Amino acid sequence: MPTLEKERGTTVLRRTAEYQPPHSWRTWLIGRPLRTADAPHQAIGKTIGLAVFASDALSSTAYATDEILFVLAAAGAAAFVYALPISLAIVALLAIVTLSYEQTIHAYPGGGGAYIVARDNLGEFPAQMAGGALLTDYILTVAVSVASGVAQMTSAYPSLFPYRVPLAIGLVLFMMLVNLRGVRESGAVFAVPTYFFLGMLFLTVGSGLTQYLIGGLGAVQNPPHLGKEPFIQSVSLFVVLHAFSNGTTALTGVEAISNGVPAFKEPRSRNAGITLMWMAAILGTLFLVISFLALKVGAMPSEAETVISQLARTTYGGRGLLYLATIAATTLILVMAANTAFADFPRLSALLAADGFLPRQLTYRGSRLVYSRGIVALALIASLLIWLFQASVNALIPLYAIGVFLSFTLSQAGMAHRWWKVGHLPPGQEVRERGSTLRREPRWALKMAINGVGAVCTAVVMLVFAMTKFHDGAWIVILLVPILVAMFSAIHYHYRDLAARLSLEQYGGPPRISRQRVILAISGVHRGTLAALRYARTLSDDITAVHICTDPVEAETLNRKWESWGDGIRLVVLDSPYRLLLEPLLGYIEEIAAQRQPNEIITIIVPQFVPRHWWHNILHTQAAMLLRLMLLFKPGIVIIDVPYQIE
Repeated sequence: MPTLEKERGTTVLRRTAEYQPPHSWRTWLIGRPLRTADAPHQAIGKTIGLAVFASDALSSTAYATDEILFVLAAAGAAAFVYALPISLAIVALLAIVTLSYEQTIHAYPGGGGAYIVARDNLGEFPAQMAGGALLTDYILTVAVSVASGVAQMTSAYPSLFPYRVPLAIGLVLFMMLVNLRGVRESGAVFAVPTYFFLGMLFLTVGSGLTQYLIGGLGAVQNPPHLGKEPFIQSVSLFVVLHAFSNGTTALTGVEAISNGVPAFKEPRSRNAGITLMWMAAILGTLFLVISFLALKVGAMPSEAETVISQLARTTYGGRGLLYLATIAATTLILVMAANTAFADFPRLSALLAADGFLPRQLTYRGSRLVYSRGIVALALIASLLIWLFQASVNALIPLYAIGVFLSFTLSQAGMAHRWWKVGHLPPGQEVRERGSTLRREPRWALKMAINGVGAVCTAVVMLVFAMTKFHDGAWIVILLVPILVAMFSAIHYHYRDLAARLSLEQYGGPPRISRQRVILAISGVHRGTLAALRYARTLSDDITAVHICTDPVEAETLNRKWESWGDGIRLVVLDSPYRLLLEPLLGYIEEIAAQRQPNEIITIIVPQFVPRHWWHNILHTQAAMLLRLMLLFKPGIVIIDVPYQIE
């Protein structure tokens, strides 16, 4: 029922629209539309949250060890002994980053992660850098994860290798479709493969450890070749740092939970924090054990066969059912890892858009209460990247992780500054910021120290990664982030300039329209023309009909009809010797506009035929639409279409 409200003397009638979206092919594809009030019911718990937001981080166990070995292989297989110490250092870094983000989750229960933290504590420019770095990382997450999943598939079935690019793009589009159905549904769908992967991987590494302890663990049979001979004689610090930076891809996705806190059920911060701890414990354990067992079985890094594949067939004694199940589970989790990006990229792009750094359309939720435009944009950009790099994990990895560690650094630096502000507040005082509330806390110094150490560590890793992988393609991301920041600034400037020009502050109201001149564009004299003329008379008595003449005989016929039906309105016939229609009309309108008086409006009325069937449009010139597009940017000119339908 409508409700009446009084606001400052103005009567406001409020009612709820009764329209309900009809069933269509979209309903079958992505599900029935959800009401805004259904949003709380779409929240997820810790179990589903682990599948949605941790699949990226957990999936990195499938390729992080490979990436370490790929670099160490430059010094020969003897250098693989450094893989385990490097893995231990990466797990230590994981612990520091996890503790830092656990604090972020509780300090910023509204989500947003590095972008919100940097915006509230470091300023607009660092926030834009964090946003650009994270958006880049999410795009690369989809590309790397899906490409790695396809690599697992081609390890088991080498005949599929030539089709890796269309397979990868097809999987990205499938992920897009599932995510368009909503967070809760996509989480329920992807929880099964996530826990299937964890079960199979724990079974594989558990079997491998058991065999090692009882002395029954063998070596890889027919291991793949290194692919190239060692080109350095000893392991230098540069090679170790290079391998370390490659292995830090295991940390990608750790920030995802802090970005998606609002997706969790209440109490959101507590549930998100517990999920983060679960993820870190599982990730660290699997990564260390896989690196350890890979060295014991003599696994070799190769594009043709992954370390997981070599470890599984060694543990299970061949390519039997358990081996195939492990490869299938690994392939699924690598594809599912892209779901983390599909969950976070749209949310982050919506936050940036709400602040005016990206197009506003990205803030709109679709029929399933997800940011549909962001999901589609992510799928298209990631597919393009897969095609450009031919779905090669080794080619995509150098672009990966720089953005992650830049966002890590900015987030932890922002949190350290936040705790410093908290420590300087008087007891009992609260300060509300856009993303959180500051209040005095007794352990602020310890928390500042944790975030400060995290910022320093991730900054060092970022610099190492940038230096060691610069020539391999990392320069692309180093160049891309500033370009994105420049784009954000340009979009932000446009929105601020537009808001200033549309502001009602110190605005005396629009100037009074003292005169309205109407130009009626006609192609002939018929019922549609007369309908448009009747409407024109309601606007002004100063009406001029204009006809573009390309055929003198037709023009004579039009003149005679106008004398009978034109009701005394003057007619201007513009001869067009080159048989052009729009250009002469535009020239005449511009000539009239040049003589426009102050506070005078020129209204162009165009009769527009509306066919009975949509496909009839291709049989007509659509001159009204073209004229409207050409005059849209002319000041002081109003374009009105007068549609006429044939019953």
